[in-house]
Amino acid sequence: MPLDAYLEEELYDLITYCIQNSNASDYSSKEDRIKEIGQELFADGGVDALENMYFSIEHRIKEEISGDAKQYRSLWNGISNEWNY
Repeated sequence: MPLDAYLEEELYDLITYCIQNSNASDYSSKEDRIKEIGQELFADGGVDALENMYFSIEHRIKEEISGDAKQYRSLWNGISNEWNY
C-alpha cells in the first residue's frame, strides 16, 4: 500500500474523531498529527498532494458520516504560501 493510502486512512480517522469529539482531552494532539500529515504530504508531492488528499477526505467524510471537514483545512496553513484557508 502506498504511503498516501496510509496517510489518507489516518487523516480520515483523525478528522472524523475531531468532528465527533470536539471536547475530547486529546483533541489538540489529533490536530497536531493532522498538521504533521500535511507536512509529510507536502514534502512528498507539494501543494498538489495537499489538494488531492483534502478533496478526497472532504468527500469521504461528507458521504460516510455526513460531516464537514472544511474547517480543518486551515490546519495546513503555513506549510506553503499556495495553501491558504
